[in-house]
Amino acid sequence: MMGSARTAVVVEDDDDIRELITHSLTMQGFAVAAASSGQAGIELVVANDPDLVTLDLGLPDLDGIEVCRRVRDVSQAYVVMISARTDEIDRLMGLEIGADDYLTKPFSPRELQARVNAMFRRPRTGGSNGVTETPGPGAKASPPTADPSAAEGARVEVAHSLVRHGRIAVDPEGRVVTVDEQEVDLTRTEFDLLTTLLSAPRRVWSRAVLLDSLWGPGWSEEHLVEVHVGNLRRKLSRLGPDGLRAPIRTVRGVGYRMEEPEAF
Repeated sequence: MMGSARTAVVVEDDDDIRELITHSLTMQGFAVAAASSGQAGIELVVANDPDLVTLDLGLPDLDGIEVCRRVRDVSQAYVVMISARTDEIDRLMGLEIGADDYLTKPFSPRELQARVNAMFRRPRTGGSNGVTETPGPGAKASPPTADPSAAEGARVEVAHSLVRHGRIAVDPEGRVVTVDEQEVDLTRTEFDLLTTLLSAPRRVWSRAVLLDSLWGPGWSEEHLVEVHVGNLRRKLSRLGPDGLRAPIRTVRGVGYRMEEPEAF
C-alpha cells in the first residue's frame, strides 16, 4: 500500500480519460497510480495493493477481461470496468469474472465519484441491524460480535467469530468463506452479498433492498444483483465432495433468501 490513504490504480490507454479519472479520484482522497497498458496495470496492482482499480476494457496489449481476471488472482480491490462498448455481453462478462461495477463512455466525473462512494459505503455484517458501515482503509476493525436478533431465529451458529450456515462457514473479520473446509474465492461484492443474506437468512431480501444495501441509494439496475447472485451460487456449488446445491433460493417475484441449513 502507498501509505495509509485509500489507493487506486487507473488502467486506461486514452491519455485524456486517464487524466480525468486520475484527477477525479485524487479529488476524492485517493493516492493514484496510472498505467496505459494492461501489463503495466497488473504490475501496479501487484506493487501497490490498491483499494480500487478502474480498468478500461479496450487496452492495446491485453483485453480488459483478461486483465480483470489476472487482477482478481492477486487482489481483492474493488474493480470498476470502463468501456466505450455498450453490448450487454461485455458488461456481463466483466461482472462474471470479478468486476464490481461497469461504466460506459462517455461518463461524468461526478458519476464515477458517486459509484466509488457507493462501493466504499457497503455494509459489513455484525451491527445491530445486521450490518455495519465499512471501516475506511487503515482503520482498525472492531472485533465481530454475535447479534442473536439479526439471525431472526434461523439456525446460524456463531462461535469464535465464525458464522455457520449448513456447510458454509464465514469468518467476517478475516473475510474468508469456506464450504466443507474448502475456501471459496469470492470477490468483495460476492462476500458482501453473502454476509448480507446470512445476516437474516430466513428473510426474503428483495433485489431493490440488496441493490440499495450493497451499491447505495438511487440505483435502479436490479439486473446487477441477479448477475452477482448467479456468480455466488456457482462458486458455492462447485465445492464439497459431492457437490452443493445452490444455497440461495429465488423467491419468485420478490428476491432471495438462504436455504434452511439442513436442505443442502
